[in-house]
Amino acid sequence: MHGNRALLTGLFLGSLALRPQIVGIGPLLPEIQDDLGTSHAVAGLLATIPVLCMGLFAPSAPRLAHRVGTRAALALALALLGLAGLARAGAPGALLVVALTVPVGIGMGLGNALPSLVVRERLPGRPATGTGVYTTGIQIGSTVAAALAVPIAAAFGGWRAALLAFSLAACVLGVVWLALTRGTPAHVRPVAPAAGLPWRSRTGWTLVVVFSLMAMSYYGLNAWLPDAYQEHGWSEASAGALLATMNLTAIPASFVVPWLSDRGASRRPYLIAMSLVFVTGAFGLVAFPSAGYAWGLLTGVSQGGCFALVMTLPLDLEQRPERVGALVGMMLGGGYTVGATAPFVLGAVRDVTGSFDAVLWVVVGLLLLFVVAVATVPKRRATVAAPA
Repeated sequence: MHGNRALLTGLFLGSLALRPQIVGIGPLLPEIQDDLGTSHAVAGLLATIPVLCMGLFAPSAPRLAHRVGTRAALALALALLGLAGLARAGAPGALLVVALTVPVGIGMGLGNALPSLVVRERLPGRPATGTGVYTTGIQIGSTVAAALAVPIAAAFGGWRAALLAFSLAACVLGVVWLALTRGTPAHVRPVAPAAGLPWRSRTGWTLVVVFSLMAMSYYGLNAWLPDAYQEHGWSEASAGALLATMNLTAIPASFVVPWLSDRGASRRPYLIAMSLVFVTGAFGLVAFPSAGYAWGLLTGVSQGGCFALVMTLPLDLEQRPERVGALVGMMLGGGYTVGATAPFVLGAVRDVTGSFDAVLWVVVGLLLLFVVAVATVPKRRATVAAPA
């Protein structure tokens, strides 16, 4: 297989493993809670801890890549995600299940930040296309996990079987990543130390704000949109189908939108357009719920496009790979940490107001701020020579 094609295939397949351990937990939480005899709060940690780890450990990914190279670093992240997941699937009690969620989250946090570094290092001429490939993999992995978690559990004896399947898949995909990229040049550890996070960079903080607003909106909608529509009289199945529609339509957009943006002189018009569509879709979801499926489709397309384009921004705004890594680490570290608070914060809004409509209006407000933040992103696009 041609080098770049093998690399893109490996990135796509590896990224399939980066979300099932968190997305697949959601449909299984009632069964997990009953089986382990835990409170809602303790069970909720299984969904909260990975997102927090995605924020807290993303800044460590560039240092790991600096030490062992991006190929080995991504393989290690997938191995940690898979092996810790296997241990968690067999853990006997609630305390150990929660404790083993931490290394699962660490693997997820490292693995989520590393593909951007691979793209900058190996595919510098088409950064959005490379980013679109792995973000599409993330979206597909999420959708498949959400769809298969309950059927696997029902067919093979419970929630542990579903987590076991997701963990085994992560281990296999890590091996496949290594096999597909075996022809890449050996890593030579740079003499200079890894670049530190750009704390004094205006661009860095702009990206943190952009990603935080996008993450809060996304996690807020995923957490509370079904409940909001059940409040409007929709059945549980219909409300769940609405959420599935939103996530399914994000899949093609995750690849097509960045692929198109790679062919223009500037990516900024695409990002601004997608952010405007995102806020329009969210507004429609709360203002005109009778057309919920149409608005869900629009929201999904824009969310998928925005995610892929925002993940490309550090590659556009920095030229040197080590500085790209620092910018990615700062953006994801801050963004996911803030985004992890969305279900709790928006749940508190529901408690105070007594209405899920208020929750959705807050999401619309967050997305309006997202549009403003996107408009402040610098226009430049970094250009680098292709690797030898």
